[in-house]
Amino acid sequence: MSINVTRRQFMTTATVAVSSPAWLRAFAPKGAADPVAFFLVGDTHFLANKEDTAKLDERSAAVTGRLVDFLNKLPGTDIPQGAGGGMVLAPRGVIHAGDCIDTGDKSNVKMQETEWAAFADAYGLTGKDGKLKVPTYEVHGNHDSPRGDGLAVKKITERNKNRPGVTNSSKNGVHYSWDWGGVHFVCLGIVVGQVGDVTRKRRYAPLGSLEFLVSDLKDKVGMSGKPVVITQHVDMLRYAQPLPVEDKKAEGMEWDPADVKGFHDALKGYNIAAILYGHTHARNVYRWDGSNKAAKEGIPTFNVDNSSHFAGQQQAFFYFEVHADRVVAREYQTTDAWVTGSWTPQTWSAPVAKTGQ
Repeated sequence: MSINVTRRQFMTTATVAVSSPAWLRAFAPKGAADPVAFFLVGDTHFLANKEDTAKLDERSAAVTGRLVDFLNKLPGTDIPQGAGGGMVLAPRGVIHAGDCIDTGDKSNVKMQETEWAAFADAYGLTGKDGKLKVPTYEVHGNHDSPRGDGLAVKKITERNKNRPGVTNSSKNGVHYSWDWGGVHFVCLGIVVGQVGDVTRKRRYAPLGSLEFLVSDLKDKVGMSGKPVVITQHVDMLRYAQPLPVEDKKAEGMEWDPADVKGFHDALKGYNIAAILYGHTHARNVYRWDGSNKAAKEGIPTFNVDNSSHFAGQQQAFFYFEVHADRVVAREYQTTDAWVTGSWTPQTWSAPVAKTGQ
């Protein structure tokens, strides 16, 4: 069984506690003593004031700041029974699924500088150098730098040199990986690509992310059976089209279908605990088997809603726990731009397969 419901659609239904069947198949390290907890945010879209580019837009400043406040104050608090109960554990960090800033796809560099400075001030890097009290692990999205040559990508590359726990990075410094409690995490930028036998132009530059993924899984995971969590910005289903795809059509797509297939092929033989992404501004949870439809079997996939977009009142983020015997995902949401927040009355939970099985 798969669940394929946006948060906005869910909120129109009866607000009763829903616990999904054990449809997810995730993994945790054998004998892991402590759960691996982390937050997933996306599409924060820090926006500068267009008239006074040295300042942040008032709407953006308010919603982005209040989101960080919630991320800081949730650890140690109780989770209501409607969302599965328990307590929010100390998170290892925050993973950011891209579109950190809003105008990286535009030509106004001054706005980008203001936006990135505000993002860095809010999220920091190590948990000690910004308002956020835990480390941050971000990828870039289309609003950060669609061609990979903008300020945001340059800043991410610089941050990767000092990012806590990073054990591997790509030749260009953009993509990186690390381990939390025996779970391997990989950040791959805007999309994953590109396959070598399809040379047409890509709408969004993959910046060698597929090559890095293949080598990273081989070198850092290998035959160990270690669970893997992957983050990129763009969604897969819309672009997992049957091949071949005519060049002109493919060049207009955000993610080349040949690269989507290459991404799925690269994951075969590994224990992929989850794929995480943003971009769509709606929550979506499903299993992916490489096709363009949610499947009954496949990789557990989590599409996080926009977390602090300046133009909306409805925002959300995910809270994950990977235990020795199960993985649990929950969503925390707001309907008033983080003036208030609450747990979505729903959980996604599944038994965990032990490493190597």
